[in-house]
Amino acid sequence: MSDFDIMILSNGPGEITTWVLPVVKQIRNHENISKNNLRISVILSPCPHATGNEVEILRKSSQIDRIKSAEAFFAFLLWGKTKDDWDWYSQGLVLFLGGDQFFALTVAKRFGYQSLIYAEWDARWYRHIDYFAVMNQAVIDKIPIDFQSKCTVVGDLIADIQVDNSEENLLIDNKITIGLLPGSKDSKLTQGVPFLIAIAEYIYQKNKNIEFIIPIAPTINAEILASYANKNNNSFTSIFNNVTGKLIERENEVYLQTSGGINIKLISEFPCHENLTKCQICLTTIGANTAQLGALAIPMIILIPAYQLTAMKSWDGLPGLLANLPLVGDLFTTFMNKIVLQYIIKNKKLYGWPNIWAKKEIVPELIGYLKIEKVGDLTLNLLEDQSKLKQIKNNLKTVRGTSGASLKIAQMISQILASE
Repeated sequence: MSDFDIMILSNGPGEITTWVLPVVKQIRNHENISKNNLRISVILSPCPHATGNEVEILRKSSQIDRIKSAEAFFAFLLWGKTKDDWDWYSQGLVLFLGGDQFFALTVAKRFGYQSLIYAEWDARWYRHIDYFAVMNQAVIDKIPIDFQSKCTVVGDLIADIQVDNSEENLLIDNKITIGLLPGSKDSKLTQGVPFLIAIAEYIYQKNKNIEFIIPIAPTINAEILASYANKNNNSFTSIFNNVTGKLIERENEVYLQTSGGINIKLISEFPCHENLTKCQICLTTIGANTAQLGALAIPMIILIPAYQLTAMKSWDGLPGLLANLPLVGDLFTTFMNKIVLQYIIKNKKLYGWPNIWAKKEIVPELIGYLKIEKVGDLTLNLLEDQSKLKQIKNNLKTVRGTSGASLKIAQMISQILASE
């Protein structure tokens, strides 16, 4: 095989961890793809959900040759040049794994490369893109029949994280385990950490046979997470019963010890699917984590607390500009988000991925000014109703996508390389 570049376009932390890394692994491990003549570069585009640590996550993979952060993306899109003047082989493929599909079209045309887009919901620019790896047949049905031959159904990339979580593995030493997933962004952690540890204290007072874990997002560390449980750093602790937390170490394990004396184990391993599958239920914010829990068929309660309306500034266009203005920005954001919140509650829009997949609420979603007691009691009631938990697990297994997508994408790339 001649020298060949695979240029991966992606953006946020969810896409990187559940799309890019699994696909890169399958490409490198594929028996028909040369290891010596293939160079893999990842170029990030701006994302409203980015944390700033995406490059560090990618650098942990030795299978990626080059990485470019989002700051210089638009200069690359316009001129095809990187600040450090990367060279490119004459033959290559632009592989879209997150962002705007138009970016893949533009870059592929500029470099004269073939293009392959992973289309989860919609296959756009089908007249000009060479290949589509689509999640299901429904994506193909949306485009004109003349272009459907460009599409290959590969399944759901997120479903590739499935591991064994059979019924016999659910209880460890007769202990119930609850996973707490507050998110990775500042706007979520500010509310999520104090809220979840306050719920943990409430639940523990009702049932001492329960232990808690917090999987730490790869974009933060234990110290950063604990800072959101410190009243000196986060005034939101006063809203949630003044429950605070501090880091302690015991037997080479790190815990967030709450002011009520509960030791919540912090899991820094990533991905931590095996730890998650030990949980009987998880309390989680919205985002890619709901898709991962759904793929693992782990029952969950999705929480969307609205105590921090000024932090919700990710609007597009003119509203986004107004929301981020000095002085008046916070007032505008609070006003807008109150209107949006009332609309959401009234119209009951679905936000968790499992519910979006099912087009109905198969796991509970709670939104608004949530009460510790309400969430705690709902969690306890579900844990006591094993038939209900089993029903949720079965529903999650039904709606999650077909696994094996990352391998099938690697097989498509192998065929593209053979044609070159």
